[in-house]
Amino acid sequence: MSNRRKYDQESRERAVRMYLDRLGEGDISQRAARLEVSGLLGINEQTLRGWVRSQVGQGATSAAMESMDEENARLRKENAQLRRANEILKTASAFSLPRSSTAN
Repeated sequence: MSNRRKYDQESRERAVRMYLDRLGEGDISQRAARLEVSGLLGINEQTLRGWVRSQVGQGATSAAMESMDEENARLRKENAQLRRANEILKTASAFSLPRSSTAN
């Protein structure tokens, strides 16, 4: 006899949302997020992995992915600003360096 448990669709969706929300926080790997959520809910990590793959495979949009895209765009913009500021500082420092006198 099989030892499989059946989970309703709402439970699956909740687990996947929890996983994606945890990933969206950005300080954890996919596996660690799966382990954390599966431990909280008392389900197998591989079961949760399958649910996530299934939902993503169906074209479900995730708040975590959108959040990551927004974060990447913000970081790219910040990086460009910092590069410009760095170039300005390099140029300014070239003009303010003391020149050594060669005359004796």
